[in-house]
Amino acid sequence: MSHIELDRDRCEGHGTCEQIAPAVYRLDEEGELEILVDPVPEALTKSAEAGARVCPVAALRVLGDD
Repeated sequence: MSHIELDRDRCEGHGTCEQIAPAVYRLDEEGELEILVDPVPEALTKSAEAGARVCPVAALRVLGDD
């Protein structure tokens, strides 16, 4: 399974990841990003990766098991 790495110092709460992958990412009431699934189930890996790719500040990375 994959894991999500979030750089909280970089995250600005744009919410593009949530728009692309709402089953994986969610902004809370204060605009802080929450990772809803970690480790990421195989069925959501592509969605998690797509959400990470659209982050305008590159605060997210999806890492596979090595």
